[in-house]
Amino acid sequence: MSTTRSRLLPARTATLRWKSAAFIGVMCCLLATLLGSLVHILAVRQAQAHARESALAELDRTVAAYVAGEPLGRNAAVDPTDLPAPLRAMAVTRHERGTQLADHQGRPTMWATAPVSGGKVLSLRLDFSDQAAAVRGLDRAIIASSGAAIGLTLGAGLISVSRVTRRLHRIAHVARSISTGDLDARVNDPRAQQPGRAQDEATVVAAALDAMAATLQAKLHSEQRFTADVSHELRTPLAGLHAAAELLPPGRPTEMVRDRVGALRRLTEDLLEISRLDAQAERADLDVHALGPLTERAVRATGTETEIRVVRDARVETDRRRLERVLGNLVANAHKHGCPPVVVTVDTHVVTVRDHGDGYPAYLLDQGPQRFRSQSGGSESGKRTGHGLGLTIAAGQADVLGVTLRFSNAPDGGAVAELRLPLEPADQPGQPQGLMTASEHRAEMTTRFTTREQITGVTGRPTAARAQAGTRPHHTSTHQQTPTHPTT
Repeated sequence: MSTTRSRLLPARTATLRWKSAAFIGVMCCLLATLLGSLVHILAVRQAQAHARESALAELDRTVAAYVAGEPLGRNAAVDPTDLPAPLRAMAVTRHERGTQLADHQGRPTMWATAPVSGGKVLSLRLDFSDQAAAVRGLDRAIIASSGAAIGLTLGAGLISVSRVTRRLHRIAHVARSISTGDLDARVNDPRAQQPGRAQDEATVVAAALDAMAATLQAKLHSEQRFTADVSHELRTPLAGLHAAAELLPPGRPTEMVRDRVGALRRLTEDLLEISRLDAQAERADLDVHALGPLTERAVRATGTETEIRVVRDARVETDRRRLERVLGNLVANAHKHGCPPVVVTVDTHVVTVRDHGDGYPAYLLDQGPQRFRSQSGGSESGKRTGHGLGLTIAAGQADVLGVTLRFSNAPDGGAVAELRLPLEPADQPGQPQGLMTASEHRAEMTTRFTTREQITGVTGRPTAARAQAGTRPHHTSTHQQTPTHPTT
């Protein structure tokens, strides 16, 4: 019941401003109704009491005239047919005088009766229309004044509450900014900077949030400096260790030493890169690139058996080096922690990297990549399988590029990483924004491969610069392009 009711009510009814307005309005209406009812009752009673006194005084003069045999006035009569029955009964049976307010010919009338000789009833009626009109005028005045008072009170209450809600919205905005990584965000409430001034709850919360943000920023900066300093200090001895390892005689022990030294150097470089990303010192060098060839070049640089499918190519605005870093880390992670086949799909401005392993672990889907925490999705024992830096760097570089990186698991098994990039603004009217036709993509691919063969001299043999960049020519890559229409 409560869930259904919450769906029917607008979302704004849950705000403090709306609740305060509703509370103030209801309380003002109740108070106005109570006071108005009391004033109405007192006014009616006073008017009726005055009319009864006037009717009884006039009845005394009428009775005296009746006993003296003088003619009666036009409002006096003996045993009238339209006399209210309770008054007649009171005069006949109890021999008492009485008054009653009743309608006579559609008008309010104050009746007064007195018993006379012969078992008859002498009655007198006075018009009560003026007094009733006065009461109705008083009611209208009460309603109008109550409405004005409610409006003024509600307006003043909303202004007072709005000042508090604006401060709370400001605090919430700063808290969200801190949660997204803006550690410099502060509320800076001037009330909190005056210790001798009385502080309300919003001021206390703002001061506590600023203090928490400052402490958190100091600790994070300390950790970032420590990581950067350690990584920087390790580079020099590692360079010497790497040079010494190169001088060792060939053999299995030498290969093991070189492999561990290389792994330690890569770990140090990753830590340095993460420290720069944490410090938000990285800036993207944006340019327009064709996404299909860029993706193929990034995947080929990993030296892995990866299938590439270009469904629809597009021109995107991005930093080529950083995007290749992101794609390389995603592909490497898929091969290291997943199972083949690993498929990279390009569809306009979306790049998807999927493996067919156990999928991402639950903590990664809920909280995102975490450094020095990595395990296989299907590992029941939670066995650690890496440092967790590859996806952390990929997510950090994606933030620098301003693209969206999402992690999920496929329904039929396997991990899926989806990268959405911004399209290039349309260059020609009538052409979809940033899209490239299949013929244009094939022409660009042909030109690119021809140029590559002219540079290397032999098809498929990497240049020295590419070998120094870390590619492994002894691996091959499987590339498959899916055209947008059948070809003949």
